[in-house]
Amino acid sequence: MRAAGVIEFGGPEALQIVDVEPEPLGPGQVRLRVQAATVNPTDTYARSGVYAGRDPVKTPPWVPGMDVAGVVAEVGDGVDHVAVGDLAMGVVVPFGPYGGYREDKVLPGDSVVRAPKGATAVEAATLPMNGLTARFSLDLMGLSAGQVLAVTGAAGSYGGYVVQLAKADGLTVIADASEADEQLVRDLGADLVVRRGDDVADKIRQHFPDGVDGLADGSVQDELVLPAVKDGGAVATVRGYRGDGRRDLRVFPTLVRKVAEDRAALDRLRQQVEDGAVTLRVATTFPAEEAAEAHRLLERGGVRGRIVLTF
Repeated sequence: MRAAGVIEFGGPEALQIVDVEPEPLGPGQVRLRVQAATVNPTDTYARSGVYAGRDPVKTPPWVPGMDVAGVVAEVGDGVDHVAVGDLAMGVVVPFGPYGGYREDKVLPGDSVVRAPKGATAVEAATLPMNGLTARFSLDLMGLSAGQVLAVTGAAGSYGGYVVQLAKADGLTVIADASEADEQLVRDLGADLVVRRGDDVADKIRQHFPDGVDGLADGSVQDELVLPAVKDGGAVATVRGYRGDGRRDLRVFPTLVRKVAEDRAALDRLRQQVEDGAVTLRVATTFPAEEAAEAHRLLERGGVRGRIVLTF
């Protein structure tokens, strides 16, 4: 069956249509006929070989992709929350040829839920990985209603979901944005918006001189933005950053694979989309055969919403 993957790691041009073997279906698993697979920054790292050392599969092809949506084609014993014919979405922990950029994907049943009512497969595919990562970040920080959260990269998919989920949790949100993105970030629900840049910590402190209670660092500013957080505050990071060790901040690297089978969290996200608390944002689509161009567009930067491959 068809997949978009690489035979040799490299730039976007390394992506091509490859033939992969079907995955067997076991108890507790779900088979999706994939209609849409979202393109995320982590996919570009997988394509270039950054993760090759930890991949248990050492022979090609390698297929990226961390979230998918499509029609349920088969369910294993013990699965009763989705049925054949349902439009569903799922989060993928990719390795070897088993990433999400393939037209048929078997997933643990607890990594799959029904797509939000009224959402297309393309729209639904944008939620699982980024939505679960945002939810996990907030859960790790453990802030209470009324506390203040700063969000960098708020116009991005992870940052945007953090803003919306934080507001649903009753938090006050101060977020960064470029001039072009300011209205978008306000529309997502941020209470205060400051201009993005290397001095964003100073700008946040202008509004909260004692520092914020928590920080979700979606734009990977790392040590540049830590001064925005009060002593003892919480910081959720991506890309594995663990802080600079200079203050007693509580730093939580957010690794979505740890919650990839948290079906309750994924289904809660589905419900929040249906309730209007969470917005699904699609930037553009490409057929799977044009995965290389999708990666080129993502790596040029400035994409708002997710790029989605279609099968």
